[in-house]
Amino acid sequence: MTTTRYFIARLGQAFGIFRRSQRMGEAASEMHLLREAETQLGMAVWENVAAIENLSIEYWNLRKLVKDREIVIDRLAQCEKRLATAHKERSDFLNTTPPMQQELQEQRLAVILQLEQFSLQRDTIVSKAREIRRIYDGLKIKLEFLTKQTDPPTPLTEDLDQVKHRLDELKHQFIELKNQRSQVGDTFNETENKLDQIDAKLEIIKKESYSKASLAFQAIGEVNKDVSTLRAELGVLDTRMRQLYSEIGRYVSRKAFTDAHCAKTVQAHHGLIDVMRALRRSVALNHRLSGMY
Repeated sequence: MTTTRYFIARLGQAFGIFRRSQRMGEAASEMHLLREAETQLGMAVWENVAAIENLSIEYWNLRKLVKDREIVIDRLAQCEKRLATAHKERSDFLNTTPPMQQELQEQRLAVILQLEQFSLQRDTIVSKAREIRRIYDGLKIKLEFLTKQTDPPTPLTEDLDQVKHRLDELKHQFIELKNQRSQVGDTFNETENKLDQIDAKLEIIKKESYSKASLAFQAIGEVNKDVSTLRAELGVLDTRMRQLYSEIGRYVSRKAFTDAHCAKTVQAHHGLIDVMRALRRSVALNHRLSGMY
């Protein structure tokens, strides 16, 4: 808001043209810009205001806050370093396979292959035994038929002997297959027990790994909590420092032409001082137009 625009607006008000909301909005926007400028100016010159008695409190508070902020930033850097280490440890625990676990997994695979072979052998034996049983039952029926037939009155002794001999052979083969099946079954059970033992060892290793990973997760949680606390503390310090910067910037900008110390402090920032003066004047004119005073 310039002086010319102000008089034009006043003329408009004389004819009943009021834009109170617009003026208040412009004043609020300009006030925000002014506060930002005061903060930036204070941030730029605060180290040079030690000789200004009226800013003694702000200066020494800032000195203390800057020191505190450095300490917090150092602690935060340490925490973030610990956090990165904890994340790496957790990743290593979850993604790296210990040598013992790798060896057991290879043993487990070999045992599973053995079990598959034994299972195939057992199925083959059972299939052969089933086939022998079917042949045996057929010959048994044949023997009963030959024994009971009436034509001729007497069964051929040679045929009967052959059938009986074949039945004995089949019976021995069946018994042999049964023994083989039993042996394969025992070997299968022993191998299966070996697999259970390997699985038990693997489970112990996994639990140990997960336990270590759990400790890493716990460490991550604790460090994250510390990081959050330090960041919140840093935010409080930054807010307080901005307030002090703003107070310093406001004071030296207002006294830049009436106080020698302030003039010397802001001598490199005359352009910013002029902008701030213009903003103050514009805010005051907008307030007048809005009827605030």
